[in-house]
Amino acid sequence: MSADVLSIATENATLWTSDLFDAETRAAAQSMLDAGGDTLIEPFYKDLDFGTGGMRGIMGVGTNRINPFTLGLATQGLAVYAQQSMGRTDLKAAIAFDSRNNSKAFARKVAEVLSANGVHTYLFEDLRPTPELSFSVRELGCDFGIVLTASHNPKEYNGYKVYWNDGGQLVPPHDKGVIEQVRATRFQDIRWDANEALIETVGSELDEKYTDMIAGLSLSNAGKTDLNIVFTALHGTSIISVPPALAKAGFTNVQLVEAQSTPDGNFPTVASPNPEESAALAMAVAQAEATGADLVIGCDPDTDRVGIAANDGTGKMQLLNGNDTAALLVHYILNAYKENGTLPSNGFTAATVVTTDLIADISAAYGVPCYRCLTGFKWIADIINHKPEEQFLVGGEESYGYLIGDAVRDKDAVASAVMIAEMAANAKAQGRTVLQQLEAIHREFGQYQERLISITKKGRSGAQEIADMMTALRNEPPKTLAGSPVVIAIDHSNSTQTDLRTGATSSTALPSSNVLQFITEAGDKVSARPSGTEPKIKFYFSVRATTGHSHATTKAELERKIDTFIEELNL
Repeated sequence: MSADVLSIATENATLWTSDLFDAETRAAAQSMLDAGGDTLIEPFYKDLDFGTGGMRGIMGVGTNRINPFTLGLATQGLAVYAQQSMGRTDLKAAIAFDSRNNSKAFARKVAEVLSANGVHTYLFEDLRPTPELSFSVRELGCDFGIVLTASHNPKEYNGYKVYWNDGGQLVPPHDKGVIEQVRATRFQDIRWDANEALIETVGSELDEKYTDMIAGLSLSNAGKTDLNIVFTALHGTSIISVPPALAKAGFTNVQLVEAQSTPDGNFPTVASPNPEESAALAMAVAQAEATGADLVIGCDPDTDRVGIAANDGTGKMQLLNGNDTAALLVHYILNAYKENGTLPSNGFTAATVVTTDLIADISAAYGVPCYRCLTGFKWIADIINHKPEEQFLVGGEESYGYLIGDAVRDKDAVASAVMIAEMAANAKAQGRTVLQQLEAIHREFGQYQERLISITKKGRSGAQEIADMMTALRNEPPKTLAGSPVVIAIDHSNSTQTDLRTGATSSTALPSSNVLQFITEAGDKVSARPSGTEPKIKFYFSVRATTGHSHATTKAELERKIDTFIEELNL
C-alpha cells in the first residue's frame, strides 16, 4: 500500500466527516477511517473521474463513488460552465433516469442543484429511455440534459451522462470545459437550496411525440402482422417504451418475457443486464423457441442498446452480434428507400472505426457516403450536427447501438427495435428468415466475421496494466497476423496512419483517442481500445472472405482465423 495513496484517502475521508455532509454519510466515512486498508482506500483514494461523457461508478460513500455529493459536485460544475459558455443564467435542462437503484432519488437531487443555480429543470416523473432524453432536449429547447444511468453495468453501478443543446453527448470544446469546471468545484460550492418553482415535472406528453416520431420512420408495412416477436426488457426502462412503439408501428404479435418485464435495479434474473451477452437473452430465447417466434429483441436498462436473436428456420434461435444487426439494418433501410423511390440525394450513413466495414460497402453500393468516426455515439451525433446540408439516414456501432434519422442524437434502442422488427417482417414477407437475409448480404458484399473480447483489469493496478498493454502494442506492433503481414498501423492517439511497408504517414483527420488499429495485407483488422466507462481493455477483430459453397463453412473458417489472431497476440 502506497503511503501517498493512504494519505490522500485519509484526507478525503476526513473531509467527509465534516458538516458539509449529512449525518449518515459522516458516520460511514468515519467507519471507513477506523477500518483503514482497502475499506478506506478504494472509495477515497481519488475523485471519481468525470470523463467526456460524464461519470459512471459503484454506488456508495466516497469521492470515488456515485452518491448525492459526487453527483452534486458534477451538477454544480456543469451548471456554472453552461451559464458561462452560453453567456446567460436563464438556462433550461431536462433530466431522465432509468430503473437502477437510487436513480430516481439521484435525479431529484440533481434537479434541486440545477434549480438552485437558476436553471429551469424538466424532470421526468418516472423512468424514461435515454434516447427520449436526447429527443426531449431538442423538443423542449433545452440547453443541456442529464440521464442518471450506468447503461448495462452490473447492479452496483450508477452514472451520470450529459447531453448538450444539440441532443448529443458532450464533444469538444464543451467536454473538456465541463471537466475543468467540475474539477475546480469544491463540495462547499454545491448549492442545495432548491427553487421548486423551477422544477417542472414531465409526464406522458413527450412519450407520445417520441413514439409518433419513431412510427414515422417506417418504410414498409409488409409482414408486420405476421411477425412473431419475443421482447425482453431485462428489468429495465424499455418496458415502458418499446412495446408501445412496436404497437404504434403496426406489430400485433409481441410476447413479453414477463419474468423480466418489471423494472428492477437488482436485475434478479440476469448476472448482467447486457444484451451483448448471450446469458442476458437466454430466457427470451427459450421462450421464443418454445413458441415458434421469429425474432427476439432485448434492451439494456436505459434502452440505448438492443440485442436480437433470429429463428434459423428450424425453430432454433441464433444470436446475432452488433455488426451483423447493423449491416442488416443499414441494408434494409437503404434498399427500402431505393425501392420506394425516396432515397435522398444528400443522404449519408455513419459508423465508428471499430464497426464492420460492411456498412461502408453497402452504403457505397447505394451511392451513399459512409462517414467514419471515433468510438462513441457522440461522434456520430457530431457528424450529424456538422452536416446540416446532408441528411443522416442510419448508422451504428458494433456495441449494439443504432440510430435511424436525426430526431435523436444518440443510439436509440426503441427506434432500432421497431426498425429491426420491420426488417425481419419484410424478409419474412419475401420468404426469407433474418439469417437468410444476412447470408444474401454476405454473398453480395463479402462475408465479414467480427468478434470482440474484453479483458477486465480492476482497481488501481488494473488501470496500469491496461496502460502497459497499450504501450507494448504501440511500441511493438504485430508484424504478421495469421500469416498475413501487417501493412497499416493506425494510432488514433496522435491521429496518424502509417504504411509499414514504406514508412509513409498520413493523418486520420479524426480527434485524438487511445485506440490502436492494425490492418493486414489480407484486409483483416485488429483494434485495441481501453474502455472509457469500465475497467476493461477491448480487442476488436474483423476478418473477411468471399462466401464459398457453404456460408456456414466460410463462417467457421473465419472464426478459426480470429482464434489464430487471439493466440498470436497472447490474449
